[in-house]
Amino acid sequence: MNNTISALTTQIGTVLLGKEPQVKLALACLFAKGHLLIEDLPGMGKTTLAQCLSRVLGLAYQRVQFTSDLLPGDILGSAVYEREKSQFHFHPGPVFTQVLLADEINRSTPKTQSALLEAMEERQVTVEGETRPLPEPFFVIATQNPLSQAGTYPLPESQLDRFLMRISLGYPNRKAERQLFEGVDPRARLAEIEPVIDLPQLQSLQAQVQDVKATQQLLDYLQRMVEFTRNDESFTYGLSPRGAMAWLRAAKAWALIDNREYLLPDDLQAVMSAVVGHRVRGVHSHSVSGQASPARSLVDHLLNSVSVIETR
Repeated sequence: MNNTISALTTQIGTVLLGKEPQVKLALACLFAKGHLLIEDLPGMGKTTLAQCLSRVLGLAYQRVQFTSDLLPGDILGSAVYEREKSQFHFHPGPVFTQVLLADEINRSTPKTQSALLEAMEERQVTVEGETRPLPEPFFVIATQNPLSQAGTYPLPESQLDRFLMRISLGYPNRKAERQLFEGVDPRARLAEIEPVIDLPQLQSLQAQVQDVKATQQLLDYLQRMVEFTRNDESFTYGLSPRGAMAWLRAAKAWALIDNREYLLPDDLQAVMSAVVGHRVRGVHSHSVSGQASPARSLVDHLLNSVSVIETR
């Protein structure tokens, strides 16, 4: 199992240079059956990471470029009247795939953004009064530009909560950027990426996430941190039960990537920023919870305020 995960990170690392921590978080997100939001400036490799993930996992892939004039039917599909048959026929949209790349999701209007809510939560869509299941597995990997960029619409809290993790890639390190200057072409390497695992292997990894053991002491630590977000005056509101369960699931996936069948406090801390950051808001912040800086300070405050071992 560890060899498989190592092969996955190595393959993606040949395209996305110097971003192993972010790659591991992305894999943990997908192993935990979550959806991934990648937020960063244009040109940082957000789309490249999404394409890499779909290729190494060997999954069917569709990309939708979100724009201000995109309509819900452009994503979900629509019923079209066929005169020859004198009846309506449903034409499925790009959401009927295993990996959906929602590129620059916050450039579309709230109405179009909300079209993905049911798909992300229920793994199904309802169009023209009929509910249709989506393929298994179904992952949404969305990218968004910072809200300071022109032409963006902030994702509402209900939409943000559907994403298990929100990560940022950041600028490349000096070594990686020098490789780019010297002619390493990530897009050319992307075309050479081959699947590392098949669907049964992916499903096996996802099943193993559920089997990762957590001790009572570990769950006590998690519970104290969750309660801190709900009671500390720095937070406008704390983590919901769904957010807390998402945190635990993501930490188990991180432990699995680290080749362990048991949970450590380090696992909760490793995924904390990615899972908690977009689910909380500070009382002194006038920005939405999707922005990175206020959330980062809240996560640091949480990490530094709750000890691993309970003190009486």
